[in-house]
Amino acid sequence: MAQKAAEDIESGFSVNLGIGIPTLVSNYIPESMSVMLQSENGLLGMGPFPTEDEVDPDLINAGKQTVTAVKGASYFSSAESFAMIRGQHVDLTILGAMEVSEKGDIANWMIPGKMVKGMGGAMDLVASARKVIVVMQHCDRQGNSKLVKECTLPLTGVSCVSKVITDLGVFEIRDGKFHTVELADGITEAPLP
Repeated sequence: MAQKAAEDIESGFSVNLGIGIPTLVSNYIPESMSVMLQSENGLLGMGPFPTEDEVDPDLINAGKQTVTAVKGASYFSSAESFAMIRGQHVDLTILGAMEVSEKGDIANWMIPGKMVKGMGGAMDLVASARKVIVVMQHCDRQGNSKLVKECTLPLTGVSCVSKVITDLGVFEIRDGKFHTVELADGITEAPLP
């Protein structure tokens, strides 16, 4: 899924990767491509995950995972990071989610009754990034599709997601509906609303 999401990144893009599966996207960006990965905690120029010898415990992403920095990276305050996001200087954000509706609504920050630390930067990202892609498992633990007609969980953003990449395939959202772009190897059908 992360490798498939990396195909949507273009040279020259500023990209924000959400926590979870989206963080793996950095490992699939070709070295020849000029891309700046941005993290809400104040890093522009995040590189792939470090090898054991490269780990710097002071260099972390928004999900508190150790990362590397590429040549020319810059560090700044969280306030400046969010000014960058809100100023629409992020071309693409790749996020995880618990539900995505066929209208492009996203619910990715809480399940009622469960303890959460907060929304993080997702609300700002879905409101300001030029393109929003979601990478997630297609079904929840009970086997229900997470691609739904309408979200039942609290929303992070409305009509903002343009593409969903799951373990079953790639789906674009157009005209208020999911459209199958491709199915994963060995998959012949994916549940859609």
